[in-house]
Amino acid sequence: MGLRLKFNLVLVLVFLAGFLAAGAVSRQLLQDNARDEVVRNARLMMETAGAVRNYTITQVQPHLLKQLEEVFLPQTVPAYAATETLNQLQKNYPEYSYKEAVLNPTNPRDRTADWEADVVNEFRQHEGVREVVGERPSLTGRSLYIAKPIQITNGACLQCHSVAAAAPPTMLKIYGAANGFGWKHNEIVGAQVVSVPMEVPLAHADRAFTAFMASLAGVFVVVFIVLNIMLSWLIVRPIRRMSLAADGISTGDFNQPEFSEKGGDEVAVLGSSFNRMRRSLEKAMQMIDE
Repeated sequence: MGLRLKFNLVLVLVFLAGFLAAGAVSRQLLQDNARDEVVRNARLMMETAGAVRNYTITQVQPHLLKQLEEVFLPQTVPAYAATETLNQLQKNYPEYSYKEAVLNPTNPRDRTADWEADVVNEFRQHEGVREVVGERPSLTGRSLYIAKPIQITNGACLQCHSVAAAAPPTMLKIYGAANGFGWKHNEIVGAQVVSVPMEVPLAHADRAFTAFMASLAGVFVVVFIVLNIMLSWLIVRPIRRMSLAADGISTGDFNQPEFSEKGGDEVAVLGSSFNRMRRSLEKAMQMIDE
C-alpha cells in the first residue's frame, strides 16, 4: 500500500468522522433554533392577546357597562376582544390560531376540543403549572402550542358566570342560560391556547443544514485535492526519485544526479544525507577497486 493511499485513507476516515459529528450537532442545533423561533412567535401572540385583554378591561369595558342593561355587547368581554383581534391576524396567517378554550363556555365557539380539554385538565390537576408547551399534528403539519390557564381571580367575572339568575338578561337573550355558569372563584375553567406552525421554520432549518453540509463537503474536496497536490509535489515525488536513485546505486550506477539541498524541511535534510551517503559509498567502491 503506497504512502499516498495510506494518507488518503486516513484523511477520508477522519473527514467522515468529523462530517458525521458535525452533521449531528449542527442538525440538532438548527432544529432547536427553529423550535425556539416558533416558541418566540407563540409567546408574542400570547402577549398580544394579553395586551388586548388588558386594554378591553381598562379602557373599553368601563365606558360600556351602563349599556349592558339595554343590550349585551360581547366587545366588553376581554376574551371575546382578544379572540376577535387575533382572528383578524388569522385571515392573513391561517396556520396561526388563538383560542380561549373553556370547558363550559358561554359562547359555543370557545368550547374545548379534546386535546384542549386535556391541557385544561392538566392545569386543574397541577395548579402550580402556569404554562404548557407542546406539539401536535394539524392539517398543515406539525404545530407548536403554548397554553396558559384561565383562572377566575376577579370576582366581577362571577356576575355573569355564577348562576343564570345573576347574569345580565341581555346576555341571556344572546347565549341562553344553559352554558357558561357554575364557575367558582379561583377555579381554572379553561386555557388560552396559541398554535403556531412548525413546518416553515423546520423547512428553513433543513435547507440551512443541507447548505452547510454541502459546503462542508465542498471544502473537504478542495482540501483533499490541495493536500494531494502538496503531498505529491513535496513528499511523494522526491521520495520516489530517491528510491529510484537508491536502486541504481545498489547496482553500481553512481551516475545518478545529486538531490537539491536547498530548504530546511525534512525532505531537504533527507536529500542532503542521501547525497553524503552516495559520495561515501562511491569513494568506498573506488578504494576497493584500487
